[in-house]
Amino acid sequence: MAAPYVLPPPVGPQALMLTLGPGAPFRWLAAGWRDLRAHPGIGLFYGLCFWLMAITLATVFRSKPEYTLSLASGCLLVGPFLALGLYEVSCRREQGLRPELGASLTCWDAHLRSMGMLVLVLVVLELLWGRASLVVFAVFFNTGMPTSTGVIKAVFNPENWEFVAVYLSMGGLFAMLVFSTAVVSLPMILDRDTDAISAAITSIRVVLSHPGVMLLWGLLITVLIGVALLPWGLGLILIGPLLGHASWHAYRASVQWLEAAAEPDASVSPSA
Repeated sequence: MAAPYVLPPPVGPQALMLTLGPGAPFRWLAAGWRDLRAHPGIGLFYGLCFWLMAITLATVFRSKPEYTLSLASGCLLVGPFLALGLYEVSCRREQGLRPELGASLTCWDAHLRSMGMLVLVLVVLELLWGRASLVVFAVFFNTGMPTSTGVIKAVFNPENWEFVAVYLSMGGLFAMLVFSTAVVSLPMILDRDTDAISAAITSIRVVLSHPGVMLLWGLLITVLIGVALLPWGLGLILIGPLLGHASWHAYRASVQWLEAAAEPDASVSPSA
């Protein structure tokens, strides 16, 4: 009888999930604040980019209230890519190097293929989210899509609790998928130059390993962005780069890399 097949040992560095305590997200924010204070000029540049992104998205979707959740997903989609330069700044500070705005703007060019594949996955989730949002509106408002005022009335009308429950449940599901896929995947690609699928799987593993901590992290991101959007989105100039730096520290605190042991050279005989 043939011997059973045994999988060979894994080759290359392995990602280990680190233990996270309930206060970890607050430590990530504190570390992100230190990075932001160390290089406020770079943070201001990216903060203005975040603000312009929000203004542009709000202008595009203002007349399409059925895309409210799609607008939120668009921020989740574009935000991490816009923050890639901030990850580069935090990474260089961690290595004892001086961050530069020019280097942060071009840090993506060496990882274009992996980032392109990851953005394709997120775009698919974005399109599915938008389509599901349209279906929910079509089911509950079969007489036509409501106006912006109509949406506000629908959300705060107690008679439409079923619509609100379905709409928020569906949005929460897609938000969880986008968040789980992207929470550490982009910093990982920048750090390890890994492929998009491995980065997305590792990101999901982080969320599944620490669902409570990552749920708290997601809630903190949601609350901070919500507060930043209140005065015409101007708060994003500060909150955007803060969350970008903090996301790098979230990755570094969640994943540790175990380098593969070097195999002995068969050409060298062991000493007697």
